[in-house]
Order: sequence, then C-alpha cells, then structure tokens
Amino acid sequence: MKKIISIIFAAAILIFVYTGCQDRTDLTAPQLSKKSGSADFTTFVTIGNSLTSGYQSGALYQSAQVYAYGNQIAQQVGTNFAEPLISDPGTGGRMEVKSLDLAKAQINIYYNPNTGSPLNLTYALPYNNLGIPGALLYDVLNATSSTNCASALFANKPNKLFDIILRGHGSQFAQAKALHPTFLTLWIGNNDILGYATTGGTSAYTPTDQFAGLYSQLADSIASLGAKVVVANIPDVTSIPFFTTVGPVIALQLSQAGFGGIYYQNHGSITTSQATLLDLAGGKVLITLPGMNYASLIGHPTGQFYRDNHYPILPPTVDTTQPFGLSPANPWPDPLVLDPSEITAAKTTTASYNGTISALAAAKGFGLFDVNAFFNNVARAGITENGVHFSASYVTGGLFSLDGVHPTSEGQAIIANEFIKVINSKFGASIPLIDVSTVPNSLLLTKKFAFSDYLIPNFAPGSFDHLLF
Repeated sequence: MKKIISIIFAAAILIFVYTGCQDRTDLTAPQLSKKSGSADFTTFVTIGNSLTSGYQSGALYQSAQVYAYGNQIAQQVGTNFAEPLISDPGTGGRMEVKSLDLAKAQINIYYNPNTGSPLNLTYALPYNNLGIPGALLYDVLNATSSTNCASALFANKPNKLFDIILRGHGSQFAQAKALHPTFLTLWIGNNDILGYATTGGTSAYTPTDQFAGLYSQLADSIASLGAKVVVANIPDVTSIPFFTTVGPVIALQLSQAGFGGIYYQNHGSITTSQATLLDLAGGKVLITLPGMNYASLIGHPTGQFYRDNHYPILPPTVDTTQPFGLSPANPWPDPLVLDPSEITAAKTTTASYNGTISALAAAKGFGLFDVNAFFNNVARAGITENGVHFSASYVTGGLFSLDGVHPTSEGQAIIANEFIKVINSKFGASIPLIDVSTVPNSLLLTKKFAFSDYLIPNFAPGSFDHLLF
C-alpha cells in the first residue's frame, strides 16, 4: 500500500503588510453621536450567541471580546457598552499558534488548557453584550442558567457561560428589557443548524416549524421594547473554513498518491459510500476541520490509534486492521463527514430559517443584515476593506479565527460595518464606518505572511474538544 503524504494546504495569498506599524496620524476621528437619523444609541444592547459575544479560536477572552461587533459599533457612536469580560486566556481551550516555520510553510496549533477569570461579575446592571456562546434560538426567551438552557435540557450538557453572563437575573430578553434599550441588534439561530453540520449530521437541528414559532414569539417580544432593531439572518454554515478546508487537501493527497477517493461512514451505520477526488475538491462531500488529523492516517491500519489520540471510537464492526479511508471496512467516521444529503439538509433548513427571519423583520419594521448573502459573496470572491484583502480561506484569509467558525477581530469589524450600513440605510443615520486596517490581527501572528506554495497546519490532539458556537 502506498504511503500517503502528510497534509498540505494550498493557500496562495497576497502579501500583507504590518498593520500595527503603519502611520495613521492622518486619519480623522469620527464625530461621535449617540443619535443619528432616527437611530438612538443611548442604550445599545446586542443579543445572540458566540458570534455576538466576541468568541474567537475556541474561547471567550477579553482581548477578543473588546472587538465584538457590538462594542465596535458602540465606539463609533460613543455610547457605553458593558461586556462580561473574562481575562485572557479566557474560558479554556483557546487555540493558539505554537510555532510557525516559514521554511517548511508549517503552522502548529495547540489549545491552551489554562483559564482566566470573570472581571466584572458585580457589574450592577445587565451587560449590554448579552451574546452567549452555545445559545440557541430557544434560549433567548427561556434560558436563565446553565441548567435550563437548551443544551442542558435536550443534550444533558449544561453551559456554564449562561451563569457567567446572565448571573441569575433572567433570560437574555428579560435582561435586555430591564435596560430599556433604545437600539438593539439580534443575531440568533446559527446554532440551531450549525450543531447538526459540525457533527456530520449526527446531531439534530431545530425543526423549521419550531424555529418559525420560536422566532415569531421572539420578534413579538423584541418589538414590544419600542427600540430600533436590526436583525441578522443565518449564513450558509457549509461555506466556512470549518467545512471547506480539509476536503480539497485530501483530494490533493490522494491524487499525488494515485488513489481515486475515500470511503466514509453513512449516518452512524456500518454502511459506507465513496467520495471521489472531484467530490472532495468540489465540496460535494465535506470533511470537518477536526478531520485534519485523520488525513495522515489514510492508507494505514488504525487499530488502537483512535482511542489513544482523541479520535471518536468507531463501532466494533469497523475493521481497523484495514487501510483507513481506502477500505469500506475502515471508513472515515460519520461525525467528520457531511455527505450530499446532509449538505442539502443544512442548506434547505438554513433557507427556511432565513425566510422566517426576513418575513418577520419586514412585518415588525426591523432592519435586516443579510449575512447569508454577504458571506456567500466573501466565500466566492473575498472582500477588500481599507486596502486589506480578506477571504474565507483558513488562517491565510484573515477573516476567520483558528477554530474555522468564528471571526477574527478584523472579521468582527467587517461585520460591524455591515450592521452600520444597514442602520444608516434603514434609519437615515450617518454613522462612520470602522477603518478595518486599524484593528489588530488576532491570530497571534506578528503579521499576515505570504506563502508562495503551501501552508501546513497541524492541530494538537484535543484542540476542538472545548469548542462552542
């Protein structure tokens, strides 16, 4: 059996300059105003999940939280914006760059097992940033603690961040209501489909009729506050680096070694299907980012290796004496693969969710940030902000953090600007956009490097064990 070469990631990118060394003294500071047009930011509140909280690279930590899109908008209008800050390295499991070997074009990533501490638990009022990593749509109106959030009730996985952020003072909505907001953003529902996708279709997603009912209740509740509101919809979860990175690499590996595809496990059963090189390279079959560490196993008997290296334990009927991935008897595990039917389910469900959000936003007079269309455009062509180009490529694109799901600080600034564009258009405001080039790189690199050939990421085992969404 031919030996499969190690993972290589095609990642040709433009050369970027140091962002921290540029002279920006000629920039004019924005004229701050809490009121612009009919938008009043005297009391500004954001509701959502990890995307709203400022979560990056698998953890919630202060040096990333301060670049949450809500806080960046608040700075543009000069309003107070309290956040549930957690000192670095945050909630535990933060993914960090351990080393970077330019000669070998190799980047080694590990997770930091240390944790920080909450910095302002005694803050007298509810936080302005009420985004909670792991929150589902259900949670906004109903969850008040780690024990009654959706993950605890339906998956027996209490989420301690509900306690840290809500502090026993009621649900996200109840606390937003207590602040009497004059402006509010709502970005929720991502996790209702993302959990299904990130587990290779092995977890349930929120049925579309239930999603519609829950979002209708929430929209009624939000409208009752009398605030100006902008909501965001759900991006195509299958187009982010968590899903688009590994498949093309495996296709390249297999092609160079003379093989035509891999076998993967179907829907938790012992039956298998084969993904061709074109399937993998073209995104018809998606391999999740944690599958990166499996790629070096292709063609080898796996045996006890799974249990010794944080890999899912496969059903006993799998023959680990057979070459991994190249034999239907030892296929890629189901939780690491989104097959064509699962990709279709994710896209169809997302479209239904977004139809609900769009209809209710129009009915309630809310502004709508079409995140789905925006990120589809970014995935196709990238985006240039203040002379800096970003793409949806893993690490080298600069838009997504090391977990392949959550935006970098610069990515949060780009999202903030898209919210601002909607606010300006919907409410006749004139809020200045953020100069994204002034936002520091949050990938723990001194600059964005240009690789003339390939970038080779290497995750330490367990890097994804603590990941929330």
